[in-house]
Amino acid sequence: MSHTPDTHDFSALLRTPLTERLGCRYPVIQTAMGWVADANLVIATTKAGGFGFLAGATIDADKIEGEIKKVIAATGGSNFGLNFHMFQENAAQCVDLAIQYKLRAVSYGRGPDKKTIARFKEAGVLCIPTVGALKHAIKAVELGADMITIQGGEGGGHTGGVPTTILLPQVLAAVKVPVIAAGGYSTGRGLAAALAAGAAGIAMGTRFLMTTDSPTPPATLERYVKVDDPQKVRVTLAVDGMRHRMIENPFINKLESASPLGRLLIALRSAWQWKQQTGMSFGHMLGVFRQALKEDPGAVSQTVMSANQPVLLQRSMVEGYPDEGILPSGQVAAAIGKLESCEDVIHGIAAEAEACLAALYARLDDARGTEACKQTAAVA
Repeated sequence: MSHTPDTHDFSALLRTPLTERLGCRYPVIQTAMGWVADANLVIATTKAGGFGFLAGATIDADKIEGEIKKVIAATGGSNFGLNFHMFQENAAQCVDLAIQYKLRAVSYGRGPDKKTIARFKEAGVLCIPTVGALKHAIKAVELGADMITIQGGEGGGHTGGVPTTILLPQVLAAVKVPVIAAGGYSTGRGLAAALAAGAAGIAMGTRFLMTTDSPTPPATLERYVKVDDPQKVRVTLAVDGMRHRMIENPFINKLESASPLGRLLIALRSAWQWKQQTGMSFGHMLGVFRQALKEDPGAVSQTVMSANQPVLLQRSMVEGYPDEGILPSGQVAAAIGKLESCEDVIHGIAAEAEACLAALYARLDDARGTEACKQTAAVA
């Protein structure tokens, strides 16, 4: 009997624990990028058959419920997720809203404790943390995670140092929950490879940022599309002392080349320039400067710049000044040459993945047929 799926039922090849538990057609997740993953992007992802997460960490507290309602109204249900971090001021609000509206899932980095996770489980909300190291994956499962998203070092924003090709098999061997692969994915071949390795699906951030449904300003999107060298999407420690992958731009180059004291002056100037958002007064600026002279200018500058990060992201991702802010990105940006709709992206990835997997099934059938012929000949 042939094991090759019927050509009219290729979607069976993409049916995984992810699609079954999240209720989406394709095992493709749109991640919660700050100031990018708004209601419109989640709506476009959901309608195209993927699963989207709202970026609850960067949506104003007084607007987040409205964004949730907007997605529900447009898609006819709560088959999407909410991302948040426990250190944000309205974390409790995010927890309550996810439960109140019976959202399908929540995602997080610095996650909730066992008590909060138990609340989600009781309400039927799936917990899908994102991790960048094997030990963090194991800990997340111990705390009660229903699925795990692993992000390899190729991924954008704050990222670990282990490539996806190494991290994915490590985590698959260590945990019993479905694992979602992230970091470096933008094609159907990538999805097929992840599924063949044992993943339940893939998660993508940069690929969804670089769509026509993204709210990112045209000037900033143009900078992403122009990237054609993965080495220009690199890790820097200059912003907050942590590994942060982003597109190289004049702001980052200036920050990296400055001395510790020079970096502090850049951080203070940045905070002062947008003092309404950062709360930086002249007196506060002088106080920070005196503190740095007594202590470590480099460490103090990292603290100030870390506090500036929301504004630096807004300058590029909301206001459209890519040279005055930061541009978080996965290395995969260099492999994306044009903007497409979420529908075209998801359907294109699904079709290519199905073709790749169908070819594998065909090879399996050929191998089995050859072996059967050999056995028949041997008996004869």
